[in-house]
Amino acid sequence: MQKMTIDVSSPAAYSPAETAELICRAGVKKGRSRPDKVFLSGISGGCILSFGCAVSLTVLTAPWYQENAPGLIKIIGAMVFPLGLVTVILTGADLFTSTNLFTFVAVLNGRLSVWRMLLHWFLCFFGNLGGCLFVMTIIVGSHQIFIRAIGCNWLVCLACFLGVQAKDLTSKVIGMWIPVFAFVALGFDHVVANMFFIPLGIWMGTPGLTIGLYIWKGMIPALFGNILGGSLCCGVYFWWMYLADVDDEHEPQDKGILSHSGHDSPSDEESQMESR
Repeated sequence: MQKMTIDVSSPAAYSPAETAELICRAGVKKGRSRPDKVFLSGISGGCILSFGCAVSLTVLTAPWYQENAPGLIKIIGAMVFPLGLVTVILTGADLFTSTNLFTFVAVLNGRLSVWRMLLHWFLCFFGNLGGCLFVMTIIVGSHQIFIRAIGCNWLVCLACFLGVQAKDLTSKVIGMWIPVFAFVALGFDHVVANMFFIPLGIWMGTPGLTIGLYIWKGMIPALFGNILGGSLCCGVYFWWMYLADVDDEHEPQDKGILSHSGHDSPSDEESQMESR
């Protein structure tokens, strides 16, 4: 079967035929991915979509609008819900419902076996389930600052990822806006933002709010929750998915904290500054 050539020079969009070819290629890549990566990607997809679902529910919890303008509140909820799917696609995570398209097209085109497709579906489905249940525990336990802080920095670091991923200013702003909008709407705790909000409440004389209470019940749980959400839920995930097994012929192979020989290398910006 002749392989289609993709015209990347078009600034607007691919043709339908080119789009189908890209979907097929993506399906081949997804279907041939390692099982552990498929499952982890499925967990991430379920988690991210669940954050979008939670934001949508937040919008829908407006009793007056539910009674007097149910159509309007449904439209607003529908406008918010896609934030989850958008972030899933941008971060490369897997959803069972979307992978049905990608992998099945690859099977129909003879580039992927049925067995690999079914295995991918199985792993992705239960990964999505695990991710959704995990985020559900965060939402249900959101009365605890530590739990809210995990979700907060998870979303903040997703915003950082999307900001680095985009190449133009507008895309950076939009990409970063989506997860930050979600964590604020869900009422999650950001340890640095709380350094403004809670001391302001203390300064204004809020009854029962003291510096000691803030440090013990607010700052410390939010600090460790933010660390866990940013480093484990985001950092470990992106490292394992995209960097852990990448061999770079221009750098030593034994590198990084897990191989006990980490090293610092200058960024592009630092290199440019040094050359000036």
